[in-house]
Amino acid sequence: MIGTARDRKWVVGFLLIVLGVGACNRSSAKAPAAAATMDVGPENITVVVRGPLEVGPGVSGSLTPVHEARLRAEVSGHILRTLVLAGQRVRRGEAIVRIDDAAIRETWLSARSGERLAQIALDDAKRDYDRSVMLQAAGAVADRDLEAAHRSLANAEAIAADAASRLANAQQQLDRTRVTAPFDGVVSDMPVNAGDVVQPGSPIATVIDPASMRFEGTVPAEQVSALRVGAPVQFTVKGYPGRTFTGRVERVSPSADPATRQVRVWVTIPNTEGALVGGLFAQGRVATTSRIALTVPLSAIDERGVAASVMRLHMGAAERVTVELGVRDPESDRAEVTAGLAAGDTVLIGAAQGITAGTLVKIVAAPADRAAGARGATP
Repeated sequence: MIGTARDRKWVVGFLLIVLGVGACNRSSAKAPAAAATMDVGPENITVVVRGPLEVGPGVSGSLTPVHEARLRAEVSGHILRTLVLAGQRVRRGEAIVRIDDAAIRETWLSARSGERLAQIALDDAKRDYDRSVMLQAAGAVADRDLEAAHRSLANAEAIAADAASRLANAQQQLDRTRVTAPFDGVVSDMPVNAGDVVQPGSPIATVIDPASMRFEGTVPAEQVSALRVGAPVQFTVKGYPGRTFTGRVERVSPSADPATRQVRVWVTIPNTEGALVGGLFAQGRVATTSRIALTVPLSAIDERGVAASVMRLHMGAAERVTVELGVRDPESDRAEVTAGLAAGDTVLIGAAQGITAGTLVKIVAAPADRAAGARGATP
């Protein structure tokens, strides 16, 4: 039993304090914990879009000109003059190099003189034979004289034919001292200079026609069944960043390389502007399948589980969604989604894929974007 009034007041105050602390503890226990929020930059999100998707075997190789002529010397001699430079355009029949023709010209002059003498002898033999024919008809000459005139004519004809052949051969040799362009094009290589001595077979120049190029590449043997003549090929060329070129399959090799198991394919490329040059490395894809589909980057897909899934943003939180995939395009790094997502859905990519489902996600601008926004807001 509590004695004094002062004691009773003290006890009541103590009980009130104990009850208040207990109530606070119960309130704290019942209050939910605040949900965690993760900041995600725009580089870690992407939007599901509907667009073109092309699939086909990849092809890699180099560009070569369709028309290329490697000119070589056909006669011996030293180079008198080089009339064009590497990289210069030439017309068909235009002289590129002149080889010393002094010795060959002497042979040609001798052959021409021999041909003229032989022709004079032939003309004389023809007149003698015609005269003998008329005299023999009148009974003025014997048959043996006519036969002799005929033999002389035949001999003169043979000598004239031989002389004409010698002159033609000398003329060909003389013409070969003037190396000309076989077609309209560009001189891509000129390995000789004035004063150089060349022999038959020595390289003189290379002329190419840049108006049309050929892409010679290879594809894996297991994908050759997807190739067809005329199929479009989109490719990029080293040295032309940001540009895509288009050609068409011209031919496909009937056999694969036994060492690499690659099949060679030839692609024609219109090059009317002359933008492309031979020898450059190119890679691309033969478009064998083309469709309009929902696509997401391959980096957004998690295939570690039983079914493929992506991490989608829904109502400001991350949620894992199972998706069904169609064809994949390694060139564009995208895959077709046939079920599980809709156009306009936002999914996480990159490091953001590690966010736990249910976590609140806040999209924040990159530091550079925030700085730019701050500068734009400054009065």
